[in-house]
Amino acid sequence: MKKDEKLEELCDVNDVHRHLVDSVSMDMPEEEILYDLAELFKVFGDTTRIKILYTLFEAEMCVCDIAEILNMTQSAISHQLKILKNAKLVKSRRDGKQIIYALDDEHVGSIIKMGMEHIEER
Repeated sequence: MKKDEKLEELCDVNDVHRHLVDSVSMDMPEEEILYDLAELFKVFGDTTRIKILYTLFEAEMCVCDIAEILNMTQSAISHQLKILKNAKLVKSRRDGKQIIYALDDEHVGSIIKMGMEHIEER
Protein backbone atom coordinates (compact mmCIF):
# COMPACT_ATOMS: atom_id res chain seq x y z
CA MET A 1 0.00 0.00 0.00
CA LYS A 2 1.38 3.40 -0.96
CA LYS A 3 1.66 6.18 1.57
CA ASP A 4 -1.03 8.28 -0.21
CA GLU A 5 -3.43 5.32 -0.29
CA LYS A 6 -3.03 4.81 3.44
CA LEU A 7 -3.72 8.51 4.06
CA GLU A 8 -6.86 8.33 1.92
CA GLU A 9 -7.97 5.30 3.88
CA LEU A 10 -7.56 7.17 7.17
CA CYS A 11 -9.30 10.27 5.85
CA ASP A 12 -12.20 8.28 4.43
CA VAL A 13 -14.08 8.59 7.71
CA ASN A 14 -16.46 11.53 7.60
CA ASP A 15 -17.72 11.26 11.16
CA VAL A 16 -16.40 14.53 12.60
CA HIS A 17 -16.83 14.86 16.36
CA ARG A 18 -18.24 18.37 16.13
CA HIS A 19 -18.24 19.12 19.88
CA LEU A 20 -14.54 18.25 20.13
CA VAL A 21 -13.61 20.17 16.99
CA ASP A 22 -15.56 23.24 18.12
CA SER A 23 -14.14 23.11 21.64
CA VAL A 24 -10.54 22.82 20.51
CA SER A 25 -11.03 25.44 17.78
CA MET A 26 -12.40 27.93 20.31
CA ASP A 27 -9.45 27.37 22.64
CA MET A 28 -6.80 27.54 19.90
CA PRO A 29 -4.43 30.46 20.60
CA GLU A 30 -3.91 33.11 17.95
CA GLU A 31 -1.31 32.45 15.26
CA GLU A 32 1.10 35.01 16.73
CA ILE A 33 1.05 33.27 20.12
CA LEU A 34 1.71 29.88 18.53
CA TYR A 35 4.56 31.40 16.51
CA ASP A 36 6.10 32.82 19.71
CA LEU A 37 5.76 29.42 21.38
CA ALA A 38 7.52 27.73 18.46
CA GLU A 39 10.31 30.33 18.62
CA LEU A 40 10.70 29.68 22.37
CA PHE A 41 11.15 25.97 21.76
CA LYS A 42 13.71 26.69 19.03
CA VAL A 43 15.89 28.32 21.69
CA PHE A 44 15.82 25.03 23.60
CA GLY A 45 17.05 23.27 20.43
CA ASP A 46 20.71 24.08 21.04
CA THR A 47 22.84 21.85 23.29
CA THR A 48 25.02 24.71 24.53
CA ARG A 49 21.99 26.74 25.57
CA ILE A 50 20.51 23.69 27.32
CA LYS A 51 23.81 23.22 29.19
CA ILE A 52 23.74 26.86 30.28
CA LEU A 53 20.12 26.61 31.40
CA TYR A 54 20.84 23.41 33.31
CA THR A 55 23.85 25.06 34.97
CA LEU A 56 21.70 28.04 35.99
CA PHE A 57 19.01 25.62 37.17
CA GLU A 58 21.57 24.47 39.73
CA ALA A 59 22.86 27.91 40.78
CA GLU A 60 23.19 31.58 39.79
CA MET A 61 26.58 32.19 38.16
CA CYS A 62 28.77 34.66 36.34
CA VAL A 63 29.98 34.12 32.77
CA CYS A 64 33.43 32.96 33.90
CA ASP A 65 31.95 30.23 36.13
CA ILE A 66 29.65 29.00 33.36
CA ALA A 67 32.54 29.04 30.87
CA GLU A 68 34.68 27.00 33.28
CA ILE A 69 31.96 24.41 33.86
CA LEU A 70 31.21 24.01 30.15
CA ASN A 71 34.88 24.27 29.09
CA MET A 72 34.05 27.08 26.66
CA THR A 73 35.20 30.65 26.12
CA GLN A 74 33.52 33.49 27.94
CA SER A 75 32.75 35.03 24.56
CA ALA A 76 30.86 31.93 23.41
CA ILE A 77 28.92 31.82 26.69
CA SER A 78 28.10 35.53 26.48
CA HIS A 79 26.75 35.07 22.96
CA GLN A 80 24.44 32.27 24.09
CA LEU A 81 23.37 34.18 27.21
CA LYS A 82 22.29 37.08 25.00
CA ILE A 83 20.02 34.72 23.04
CA LEU A 84 18.63 33.29 26.28
CA LYS A 85 18.03 36.80 27.67
CA ASN A 86 16.24 37.88 24.49
CA ALA A 87 14.00 34.83 24.85
CA LYS A 88 13.32 35.83 28.48
CA LEU A 89 14.74 32.57 29.78
CA VAL A 90 17.66 34.14 31.66
CA LYS A 91 18.00 37.34 33.67
CA SER A 92 21.02 39.14 35.04
CA ARG A 93 21.96 41.36 37.96
CA ARG A 94 25.08 43.27 38.87
CA ASP A 95 27.08 42.16 41.90
CA GLY A 96 29.99 44.56 42.24
CA LYS A 97 31.99 44.23 39.03
CA GLN A 98 30.37 40.95 38.02
CA ILE A 99 27.14 40.21 36.20
CA ILE A 100 25.35 37.25 37.76
CA TYR A 101 22.98 35.20 35.61
CA ALA A 102 19.96 33.20 36.73
CA LEU A 103 16.92 31.56 35.23
CA ASP A 104 14.33 34.25 34.52
CA ASP A 105 11.57 32.68 36.61
CA GLU A 106 10.23 29.44 38.03
CA HIS A 107 8.64 28.51 34.69
CA VAL A 108 12.06 28.09 33.08
CA GLY A 109 13.16 25.84 35.93
CA SER A 110 9.96 23.82 35.55
CA ILE A 111 10.59 23.31 31.84
CA ILE A 112 14.13 22.09 32.53
CA LYS A 113 12.96 19.83 35.37
CA MET A 114 10.07 18.33 33.38
CA GLY A 115 12.30 17.82 30.36
CA MET A 116 14.85 15.96 32.46
CA GLU A 117 12.14 13.82 34.06
CA HIS A 118 10.75 12.98 30.64
CA ILE A 119 14.17 11.97 29.28
CA GLU A 120 15.04 9.94 32.38
CA GLU A 121 11.77 7.92 32.12
CA ARG A 122 12.99 6.15 29.00
